[in-house]
Amino acid sequence: MTEPSRAVDGPAARLIAELTRRGLRIAVAESLTGGLVAAELTSVPGASLVVSGGVVAYDTAIKRSLLGVDADLLRREGAVHPEVARQMAAGARVALAIDGRPADLGVATTGVAGPDEQDGRAVGTVYLGIAVGDRAETIGLNLAGDRGEIRRQTVHAAIEAVLAVIADRESD
Repeated sequence: MTEPSRAVDGPAARLIAELTRRGLRIAVAESLTGGLVAAELTSVPGASLVVSGGVVAYDTAIKRSLLGVDADLLRREGAVHPEVARQMAAGARVALAIDGRPADLGVATTGVAGPDEQDGRAVGTVYLGIAVGDRAETIGLNLAGDRGEIRRQTVHAAIEAVLAVIADRESD
């Protein structure tokens, strides 16, 4: 596995700068990426001002018990589902609250990095959840490559998706 990029002008640095400029905090919930999104964000100097923390919910039971993902949904659909990603992102905001204040944004990753399918979903099936306030959305991805490539692509897509969401938020 490669070390997170430390480029001062890369997507993670841009996201940390935007969150800092806007005074927003982010919380991360990860499954298939196993902490890589949080590692990428915290590789940027100054990230401690805006990154509340991360939860690696690799085991499905943690998605339910710590992030509040609906048990019936998990039983019915498995962990690789758009609604699971949405609920993980919303749950991260609350689970990683500071002094009772939820994070402003939550981002979550769930999917299949391989080498085998999971929950009837093909390798490369990935869902990102992004929660802002009381709103949450899901982005579905169909990625190609080996396990490491799918995980790296997911990290990049998650950071870019949050950048897009906060840019849209500013235009509202």
